[in-house]
Amino acid sequence: MIDDESAFARVLAHLQASLDDLVLSRRERQLLQQMLGQGLGEETLRRVRNTAFELVRDRHRAGDDTMPLLNWLERVARSIDTARGDRPEGRSEAWFSPGDDCRSGLIREFSRAGDNVRICVFTIADDRITEAILAAHRRGLAIRIVTDDDKRFDAGSDIDRLQRAGIAVATDDGPAHMHHKFALFDDRVLVNGSFNWTRSASHANEENLLLTDDAVAVAAFATRFDELWRRFGD
Repeated sequence: MIDDESAFARVLAHLQASLDDLVLSRRERQLLQQMLGQGLGEETLRRVRNTAFELVRDRHRAGDDTMPLLNWLERVARSIDTARGDRPEGRSEAWFSPGDDCRSGLIREFSRAGDNVRICVFTIADDRITEAILAAHRRGLAIRIVTDDDKRFDAGSDIDRLQRAGIAVATDDGPAHMHHKFALFDDRVLVNGSFNWTRSASHANEENLLLTDDAVAVAAFATRFDELWRRFGD
């Protein structure tokens, strides 16, 4: 019987050592795959993935270059995928509008989130999405929003309402628009696409959203969010 806690400790030590030079060498990757391939449970593999993500975030905050960190994380993620073998693959979904799919998908992810949500969107002007954000806030989730400084004052914008409820909001202060439309849920799931968080986007526009739990994509967007938050946040 594999002692997952001891196995996790060994994997963690290996990850920390391999990250010293920002490179997961071929030999280091082989050793990691051997450790991960010894019958570890799904929860332990998920914990390894989340820990690798946290290590990358910590090193990025310390000033290390983004691309070497993401390359290291990509190799670790692939090693975890190899260890998972025939187990179910990660989540990946695509939603389109006109119609309710994009909005409903977002609302569902807010209801599933259990710890934190980072939102980086041009504007928020759909009451149903706003209510889902407020419900997550009332459950105690840590929520941060980066948005456009001009659009927050448009008729129908819910940004001020969200801020008055106690949600942390940062707005850009540059001449160009903050035009992203993505959200990160629990540091595990990314939702990104052209979809504006407005009623018209659901009712009339040709829009899309893609959901993924790919570790490299999540890490890249998390890094970008953190950079924007440092630039525009209080």
